[in-house]
Amino acid sequence: MVREIVSTGDAPAAIGPYSQAVAAEGRFLFLSGQIPLKPDGTLVHGDIAEQTRQVVANLKAVLAARGLTPINLVKTTIFLSSMEHFATVNEIYGSLFEGAPPARSTVAVAGLPRGVDVEIEGIAVY
Repeated sequence: MVREIVSTGDAPAAIGPYSQAVAAEGRFLFLSGQIPLKPDGTLVHGDIAEQTRQVVANLKAVLAARGLTPINLVKTTIFLSSMEHFATVNEIYGSLFEGAPPARSTVAVAGLPRGVDVEIEGIAVY
């Protein structure tokens, strides 16, 4: 198996023992979960809409580091601190896609890193 680590300064650096993304077999890009951290590492403390917009910006930056766009995403998972955030996150997330969106799961979890309200991970193909 051939894998290549993908990293960009346009998204926040990993805050633990993981990579921003890993390209595998020259066809798949596995994106680590993005939380609302700015590229300089500061946390977005705003409401769920502001947090989600930062997460989306981070996802786009990691995709762009490999020359990809959201259209390359084939599967995403959204983690929420509460399903009460679903409608707002869904609206902002949906704006990522001009055509058919990728397959997706959305789950509410007991907690997310740094106490944020949203995290999104994805798998892209190129």
